[in-house]
Amino acid sequence: MKDIYIVLIKAHTGLGSIARRLTGYPYTHIAVSLDRSMTDFISYSRRYHYFPFDAGYTHEYRDYYAFGSYERFGAKVFRLRLSEEGYAEVMDFIRNCENDKAQLFNIFSMATMPVIGGFRIYRANNCMSFTARVIEKSGCVRLEKPYYRYSIKDMDLLLGKFAVFEGSIRKRRQDSHGDYMRSFGPLKFFSDMAKLVFPLTFRLIFRRPENMD
Repeated sequence: MKDIYIVLIKAHTGLGSIARRLTGYPYTHIAVSLDRSMTDFISYSRRYHYFPFDAGYTHEYRDYYAFGSYERFGAKVFRLRLSEEGYAEVMDFIRNCENDKAQLFNIFSMATMPVIGGFRIYRANNCMSFTARVIEKSGCVRLEKPYYRYSIKDMDLLLGKFAVFEGSIRKRRQDSHGDYMRSFGPLKFFSDMAKLVFPLTFRLIFRRPENMD
C-alpha cells in the first residue's frame, strides 16, 4: 500500500478572503502531497504570488501559503491508501501533467465554478480538476459526477472518512523561496495574460477535450 495526501488550504490572499466571506467556507485552494512531511505540494496554481497569469502545473511549499509575516496556514489533510495499481495510475497522471508543456491553467472553469460548475478545456486543469482526477485515479473512492465538476467543498465532503488532520501548519526556517514573492511590471502582466487567455479561448471554441485525461 502507498499513501498520498489531499490537502485543503486556507489561503492568505485577497481573493481567498473574499471567497470566504461570500461562501462561509474556509478553504480556497487544494493540492496533493506525496508524503506525510507536508513540505511539497503539487497543484495547478500561480507560480508567483503577485502574478496570477504565470500559472499551471507547479510544486508549492509551506512558505507559499504562509508568506511574509504569516507563520502558519490553515489546512485540512486527507490520507488515501492506494494499491500498487492505484498508485501507479496516479503517478503516471502526475508525470504526464508535469511533462506536457502544452498544459494550461484553466482559469475560466475556476472563475465560474461557483456559478455554473466546472467544465473541461483541452489540455488544461486547475487545482480542483487536477486533484479530483488524482482522487479518481487513486481508486479509493468513486466519483458520482465528472471529476472537473468537483469543487473544493465537494472533495471535502467526498473524502470525509479519510481526514487525518485539521488545524494550522507552521512554515519552517528552511522554507525560503523568496522568488515566489517577486513582482513584475505591467508589460509582463499583459503579455502573460494574453499567453494564457488566447490559447484557452481557442481551445474552448475549437478543440474537443474527450481524449484529455
